[in-house]
Amino acid sequence: MALPAPLPARLFAELVPAQTQTQTPTPTAAPSGRGVPPAPPGREMHVSGSAELSARPDRARVSLRLGSRKEEAGAARSSVARRLEYIAQTARQRGVPEENMTITEDFSRIENTYQMEAEVCIIFSDFGKMQNICNLLIEKLGTSITISPPHFYHTPGAIDTLRRQVCVAAVGNTRQKAQEVCRLFGQTLGKPLLIREEETKEWGGHIDSPVSNSPDSLTLQERIQNATAYASCRVFAVFEIKGKEKRRSKLL
Repeated sequence: MALPAPLPARLFAELVPAQTQTQTPTPTAAPSGRGVPPAPPGREMHVSGSAELSARPDRARVSLRLGSRKEEAGAARSSVARRLEYIAQTARQRGVPEENMTITEDFSRIENTYQMEAEVCIIFSDFGKMQNICNLLIEKLGTSITISPPHFYHTPGAIDTLRRQVCVAAVGNTRQKAQEVCRLFGQTLGKPLLIREEETKEWGGHIDSPVSNSPDSLTLQERIQNATAYASCRVFAVFEIKGKEKRRSKLL
């Protein structure tokens, strides 16, 4: 006894509950004045995919403090001015733009002496250059200068780039998953019919802030790790299934 021919089936790879599929009846002639009912949709694949990426901080702020206390106002000023000029010259010679350096000064009188204090804030995008400059300043100026631990953070543009990259990676992973399922059944994956971003999460990282929230005891690499930003994205996509995969026959 011959078995009945199997009904046409759709191929699904889905991580979320799918709606019940119903077979569309064969179209019949419509009464005069009405359009013909639409043909049933082609075969589709529903698939979800995700990705997770991280981004190290792209900026670091270093604060350098120095001061002088003298009986004469001019002596206190000149002592600090010489060191400020050396710091600025050292940074400029190693490629730090002027706009990345900020200098603030405070002059006061304490009893019978004059006190001059100054702070230099330098923004670095090259962390290796930052270390070289700080090491040189400590070597040349010694205890007459205090350098705070670097504060690492992300610029808004870096966070926006991370968001785009993780979304694109999730779409790529979703398409790759759909292709692998199609190959498993000898089918050819077609164009995407729908791509929807379902969930995006972000955690970690620091945006620009005037004060560092990391303990002074952390190493440089630990500070960078603490300031690393993470993002994940999950997407849902519907792809067209063209049909059986074409394979080239080998000529003997």
